[in-house]
Amino acid sequence: MAVCSVMHGPLCIFVLILVSLGTSVSMAPKRSIFHFSPTRKWNTSSATVPASAAKYHVRYYTQILDHFTFVPESYQTFQQRYLINSDHWGGASTNSPIFVYAGNEGFIEWFTENTGFMFDIAPQFKALLVFIEHRFYGHSMPFGSQKAANSNSSTQGFLSSAQALADFATLIIDLKKNLSAEDSPVVIFGGSYGGMLAAWFRLKYPHIAIGAVSSSAPILYFDNITPPASFDNTVSQDFRSESENCFQVIKGSWNVIDNMTSTAKGLKSLRKALRICKSNSDNDIAGYLSEWFYEAYYTAAMTDYPYAANFVQPLPAYPVKQMCKAIDNPSGSTDLLSQLYGATNVYYNYTGSSSCFDILPTDPHGEAGWQC
Repeated sequence: MAVCSVMHGPLCIFVLILVSLGTSVSMAPKRSIFHFSPTRKWNTSSATVPASAAKYHVRYYTQILDHFTFVPESYQTFQQRYLINSDHWGGASTNSPIFVYAGNEGFIEWFTENTGFMFDIAPQFKALLVFIEHRFYGHSMPFGSQKAANSNSSTQGFLSSAQALADFATLIIDLKKNLSAEDSPVVIFGGSYGGMLAAWFRLKYPHIAIGAVSSSAPILYFDNITPPASFDNTVSQDFRSESENCFQVIKGSWNVIDNMTSTAKGLKSLRKALRICKSNSDNDIAGYLSEWFYEAYYTAAMTDYPYAANFVQPLPAYPVKQMCKAIDNPSGSTDLLSQLYGATNVYYNYTGSSSCFDILPTDPHGEAGWQC
């Protein structure tokens, strides 16, 4: 309660609500529609900075390479990017709060423009909004380039959550000093991996942040703590809750796909039925088709919003429901490949702008280097 004595009433209530939130664990089904969890091989040539929708100013902070050792190499620096919005900030003189987003594995604009909650509540709390890009992603690249940063294990060793949290801490402290806002309370926000960072930041740096909003954050998803199949089981349950038939069709499709990709005749049938682009070779289909399906299912489950959205790519409201509808009530033939085409068409071609599917992995959000 000591926090409340030095905070504005509404912000105090807000933080108390945050610390009272718990997590629930549901029983995962015994059977999963998925049979592997692939490691991405990115085509980084497709990475682009998204068009600006939210209002912000771009700033850079000179960040040190290593916060935890004290050798000359540790003091190398790189430019860490952050975005700032002060439209509703009440200013340092009133100790108005600073809301900080803990950047994830990608361009910081991607997360900024899909984090409407912070912009929604900023006027009420008269908050300054700050979005910090994660080291090794976007334009916050040590060693001068993405290629150099990921060139070997020695350089990649500086990509860690501990280093990222220390980056956030030093940047926040310096920013508050420059704004003469040392007494402005800080709340950390984040989702998914960023949500993990937000929760850990509050635990590791309680003298900097008074609270954290940790959304969809798998903070216990580690070996010997959470069963490794929990994620796939949860995705499976999402589809099964919509339709038992949908679940069974997808579950049974993996062996069919594996068998068909092992023969020339099967590859030809897959290319035709799924409208795979001519630029994709038979080896591409054999090597990436299962992963292409997997990405559609798990991402639809993760972004199963009750409204149309464009976070990962354009999707309808309740995309899992729509994918299952395409399987349960196909518009054309009722064979398996037609059902699978209908489902993936919802995910990959909701806008109807694609005449064929390029199944090779791409990296539109700057996630290269991230390991699932």
